[in-house]
Amino acid sequence: MSRALRLARRGLYTTRPNPRVGCVLTSRGNLVGEGWHVRAGEPHAEVLALRQAGSEAVGATGFVTLEPCSHHGRTPPCCDALIESGVAEVIVAMVDPNPRVAGTGLARLSSAGLTVRSGLLTAGARELNPGYVRRMTTGRPWVRVKLAASLDGRSAMASGESRWITGTDARRDVHRLRARSCAIVSGIGTVLADDPALTVRDVTDASDVPPPLRVILDPDLRMSPRAAMLSQPGRTLVFTRCADAAPRRALERAGAEVGCLAAGKRGLDLPPVLDELGSREVNEVLVEAGPSLAGAFLREGLVDELIIYHAPHLMGDAARPLLRLPGLDRMEQRLGLVFSDVRRIGDDLRLILHPRQRDSDVE
Repeated sequence: MSRALRLARRGLYTTRPNPRVGCVLTSRGNLVGEGWHVRAGEPHAEVLALRQAGSEAVGATGFVTLEPCSHHGRTPPCCDALIESGVAEVIVAMVDPNPRVAGTGLARLSSAGLTVRSGLLTAGARELNPGYVRRMTTGRPWVRVKLAASLDGRSAMASGESRWITGTDARRDVHRLRARSCAIVSGIGTVLADDPALTVRDVTDASDVPPPLRVILDPDLRMSPRAAMLSQPGRTLVFTRCADAAPRRALERAGAEVGCLAAGKRGLDLPPVLDELGSREVNEVLVEAGPSLAGAFLREGLVDELIIYHAPHLMGDAARPLLRLPGLDRMEQRLGLVFSDVRRIGDDLRLILHPRQRDSDVE
């Protein structure tokens, strides 16, 4: 199963909106076939492993990181392929949370006479597909917030200058985060200040990755039709209040899609943003935004994972803060976080944390 999980990880950048899945077939202690799901619409991991195994699949044991599908989607059910091949036993890491499957795949295999077991290395399988699991169980994507700061927790100089806080290795690591994400969310303030392209670059094993959906929260529709991202490959979705027709038409002519959402006291309501992205089969969201929008996601309890790159320099108390979290006046109001990973990336330190109340979700 460990080998199957490593294989599944090869689809980290390409399977969306499908889950990353790996499969290994063994017979009499020998590996006879293996495969991983590469891209939506292409054969699933089980089918590729069966093709490699050929006649040696008869009587074999299959190790699959996710319950084999039992319904017709873009491809036929993997359950049928396993049954027809003559495989004797199927062991899965986790049951598929997709309501269209959710145990029916295992039940079909068992009814056909195969030995079926589940629960081997489940944590590894869930960790590989946090967005898929979250979307299938809640309708919303997994939300990562990425931040870069000096050692004293500053995200930009008082003038707004912020290029570059971190080094080359850390910035390359961010592009790997972008490559695995279905969507990158930012705010109009960042767009007006930096005019970012929000593309995937400097990732050698992601050259054929479809660009993530770029999502800009722009309540008053201030985004220019000449924004840099609109000339880049991929799609840009701008969420706004129901806006004046003229700026909307200008953005649409430039290639953007404009969607209307309800506005709250401090901008657009964030839960409907995530609901809409979930309905569009977005599994993983990477929030790359300024202190206000990043703070709003955290304050509203919408963050699953917080990734902070700390650079080894000091920017002073006049520089801009990492996050804006108004209303935290007493120690008891602190937002508790739990470390899940700490490591050095080049000259910088990368911290990965999740909100303390989400412990059970992450585990």
